[in-house]
Amino acid sequence: MAKVMIDGGEPMGDKGFWLKHRAKLVAVLFWGVLLGGYYLYAHVNELTVRDSVTLLATFLTGSLLGPLFYIGLYTLRPIIFFPATALTLLGGFLFGPIGLVYTIVGANASAMVAYGIGWYLGEDLLQEQEGTGFIQRYTKRMRENSFETVLLMRLLFLPYDVVNYAAGVLKINWQGFLWGTVIGSLPGTVSFVLLGTSFGTLDDLLAGNVSLDPKIFAFSVALVAVSIGISQYLKRRGGDEVEA
Repeated sequence: MAKVMIDGGEPMGDKGFWLKHRAKLVAVLFWGVLLGGYYLYAHVNELTVRDSVTLLATFLTGSLLGPLFYIGLYTLRPIIFFPATALTLLGGFLFGPIGLVYTIVGANASAMVAYGIGWYLGEDLLQEQEGTGFIQRYTKRMRENSFETVLLMRLLFLPYDVVNYAAGVLKINWQGFLWGTVIGSLPGTVSFVLLGTSFGTLDDLLAGNVSLDPKIFAFSVALVAVSIGISQYLKRRGGDEVEA
């Protein structure tokens, strides 16, 4: 393997690899420990996948620590690469309407974590993200008008974590980023949490009997449409020539 020499004459090939991919390696390590621990626990206690899911759901919904665990998992989500949409739906499914509160807290905390990672790691992180060409088109506006631009990007449902990392990399005002995220993400969060509440019971879901409440589904779609409509209004008002 080729070595790259740094100023002091020391090879940094391996070190550079670890530094460049440390976030992914941490995620792989986390999931390896988690899956290994689950397999060992399930094997020792002779639990099926259904039993394990039921135990986890019971812990989350039947304990005061359950919501805290959910919020903590959501907060660390950017580090362990857990999909935000899945957690948002899970919040609605497990906790019902009150899950909206837990999800809002966790989602905005996770946004700040990703923002901090972007701030710390710098431009290399943004360059590694796929499909970030549209982010580059928003760069100037993010720096000049952090709140409104982040609000617009949230209402347009641009990739959540890419926006978070980009905001950190560009070192935009953190207060503008936070409030733009809180307000702009609200329609989508409400939509997916309500959608999660309509999935029925855990037994139904495990049995493959997934059914959606048509009224809740229609309301969720309407929220998304309203969100996009507001974003278009903001674009026209701001004279933004950027196409989403």
